[in-house]
Amino acid sequence: MTKPRIGVIISSTRDTRFADKPAAWLMDKVKDHPDLDFELIDLRDQNLPFFNEPASNLWMPSSDPNAVAWQEKLAGFDGFVFVVAEYNRSITGALKNALDQAYKEWNRKPFAALAYGSLGGARALEHLRLIGIELQMVPLRNAVHIGGGDFFKVSPLGADAPMAEIEEHLEGSLKAMLDELTWWARTLQTARA
Repeated sequence: MTKPRIGVIISSTRDTRFADKPAAWLMDKVKDHPDLDFELIDLRDQNLPFFNEPASNLWMPSSDPNAVAWQEKLAGFDGFVFVVAEYNRSITGALKNALDQAYKEWNRKPFAALAYGSLGGARALEHLRLIGIELQMVPLRNAVHIGGGDFFKVSPLGADAPMAEIEEHLEGSLKAMLDELTWWARTLQTARA
């Protein structure tokens, strides 16, 4: 069995987003992971239309070529880590649209998250987990949350310090998340085969 492939999806597309900083930190931490291969996926680069198909691709093929390309991209992954921005107590509209553009390609795959915001993106991640269940994904318990003082320390809304300034606060949750993601990605990769 090949190493499970994990897509790391940046969920915010705003010009002034914070997501690039924690995403770069995460990709640096997982670049030499012994059990998983990671690839960064930026929703800015996907050129997804607003969902406008007659039905989900569970029921009929999508007609928009950008949606089909997105589905084909997702199909090649064995799991996902979402870099989750919290907007008004939920996920971004761009992420919800990206989730809606596929169905079968999300099924029976685990997902974890690196969430951020004043409350660590916890409310957005709670919504994402509910959506993931409907998409027949396996939402993981462990996640990395950047919230409170840590968020304002590294965010441009605060001190804009480097991620290294808060790294020691995140390492325990990162290890727990990656251990859980490895187990589920391998288990579900085998089961899907």
